[in-house]
Amino acid sequence: MKNKFLIKRMVSCLLVLMTVFTFGLCQVKPAYAKTEHNPVVFVHGLGGASYNFAFIENYLKTQGWSQDELFAVDLPDKVLDVGNNAINSRVIDNYVNDVLQKTGKSKVDIVAHSMGGANSLYYITKLGGNAKVDKLVTLGGANGLVTSVAPEGVDVTSIYSLNDMIVNNYLSHLQGANNIRIYGVGHIGLLNNSNVNSLIVKALQ
Repeated sequence: MKNKFLIKRMVSCLLVLMTVFTFGLCQVKPAYAKTEHNPVVFVHGLGGASYNFAFIENYLKTQGWSQDELFAVDLPDKVLDVGNNAINSRVIDNYVNDVLQKTGKSKVDIVAHSMGGANSLYYITKLGGNAKVDKLVTLGGANGLVTSVAPEGVDVTSIYSLNDMIVNNYLSHLQGANNIRIYGVGHIGLLNNSNVNSLIVKALQ
């Protein structure tokens, strides 16, 4: 009699657990929900890291972008050498492919700082990134190390400062791009300036 009672209790508990588990599965949200904007991939410069864009990311979130739309890559080659563009552009290529797969989108927007601009342009012009990038925004980008002309098929905005003492303005300027020269902001300051943030939003819209 005791055994029958225990078996009934065990079966009841098992049914409850199965119901809770099944209900839980039905409530699981997809890892990346459908979003309004293109995913934004942030590309840092020499000696930088993905966390360099924290200020910009937070601002974009106040302007309607969700966390599921914001991604920042960490590049392996953080020094200026012959292989920097070739190495880092392949990492960007793999990262963009991963972001597109996760989000189900067909294109990304890229926001790049300093040497990240050159790395991104190398990816776009040499590795077929122009088919996967809708907009490119460079901040004090060392763009001229790769090209002096904005790549076809990509909406390019180059934001740079008269007071940039690290990357000369002539390297940032691109023919055919929306070139925006500001003043009063240093090279690193481009990453945490409210005016720059509003220019980035306009460029991404």
